[in-house]
Amino acid sequence: MVLKRRLLTLRKWLDKLGQGIKEKDLDKRFDRIRSFVLRAGRTTVGQQRAIDELGPQFLIPFQEAPLNLQGAFAGSTNSKILEIGFGMGETTAKIAALRSQDDFLAIEVHPPGVGALLKLIGENQLTNLRLIRHDAVEVLEKMIAPNSLDGIHIYFADPWHKKRHHKRRLIQAEFVNLLVSRLKPGAYLHLATDWHNYAEQMLLVLNAQSSISNTSTETMKLETYSAEDVAMADESIKEFKPSLEQLNGLHPGYVERPSYRPITKFENRGLKLGHGVWDLVYQKK
Repeated sequence: MVLKRRLLTLRKWLDKLGQGIKEKDLDKRFDRIRSFVLRAGRTTVGQQRAIDELGPQFLIPFQEAPLNLQGAFAGSTNSKILEIGFGMGETTAKIAALRSQDDFLAIEVHPPGVGALLKLIGENQLTNLRLIRHDAVEVLEKMIAPNSLDGIHIYFADPWHKKRHHKRRLIQAEFVNLLVSRLKPGAYLHLATDWHNYAEQMLLVLNAQSSISNTSTETMKLETYSAEDVAMADESIKEFKPSLEQLNGLHPGYVERPSYRPITKFENRGLKLGHGVWDLVYQKK
């Protein structure tokens, strides 16, 4: 019994060591991107089975050349919607089932999430979903041609709560320019977050992008920024800071949650506790 326990302990240690090596290798691959953290997490047997069995059909490998979107969906001419950061895929699968007339290309870096969504694809017999496991910035830069997408979804991106980490937030002006360049004229960009300060940052960054328009009919004032957060004229920073004019002004605001975006269990728990959720929808001119 003692020997058996020691062998089990040794096996767990080796597994943990192997997982650590994998995570370090992935960190090197994604060193340029700091908008996400490669979380440690085990892929379950069911998730791995889905990757092995359904991956060849639904998982698209990263390539440094534009992807033929129509060819990726077996010749389908349906609208093409990109989702960035689908987590465990619950929302993505529900939207794909609800909107069977559209095709969805979903990006995620975490293997358990990829396996979980592939599992949902199999269970729900979805045919209008394709997945890419890679950094979204590189996918947009290399694989998605300009003016090729009918919509983009970004739901509950990591808010990086601490001020010193705000520079890691995904929604910054440079990234928004890249997003918008991949949308067709008339296409939409839909974001959602449950972190108020990030919602206001998203709003100000997107409202400043001249080639898209906010579809909201309401106006609002900033609530989570103060004078100490205002960018100074001689300040050289990469992360977003509001101007004094933005701090004191009225801004086109948020929209009601579109009916196609389901409320997740996590989101529903937050709403019951009084937490807010903010949806933003923009259209390319």
